[in-house]
Amino acid sequence: GNIYCFVVQGFPPVFSNRGLQPTRRMLRWGAGFWVAACLATAGIPGGAEARETATPAAVVSLRQLPAAARDVHRAIRNGGPFASAKDGVIFANRERLLPGKPRGFYREYTVATPGVGGRGARRIVCGGMRPKAPDACYYTGDHYASFRRIAP
Repeated sequence: GNIYCFVVQGFPPVFSNRGLQPTRRMLRWGAGFWVAACLATAGIPGGAEARETATPAAVVSLRQLPAAARDVHRAIRNGGPFASAKDGVIFANRERLLPGKPRGFYREYTVATPGVGGRGARRIVCGGMRPKAPDACYYTGDHYASFRRIAP
């Protein structure tokens, strides 16, 4: 990964006759504040490696998933029925944690979360052009913050 560092001088907002900007006096005497920051790019979603493939270590077997997730996975392969009207909608992969594919490739399905009203945070996201026979499926228990590929 790469590390990028930068330093920026800022000024508190001051109104002058030319609008909101630092005054000449502030510039002359170096008034204001300095901000230094560094950004490490290793592991940032959206990099080339995130677009090509999901993390190889992030794999879970179907039997390791909660029973509700196994039921949803079975329903996906059977074409339903599903508990939520939103099941089967397109998943846009905005987080870019799944392999980069064209829009419409991924679909999401709700996995019931015990004790939680509404849809909860658990989902299965499957990718492929045939919803009943997806190329790959992924499980998230934290509402898209992380994914584990479900082993075939």
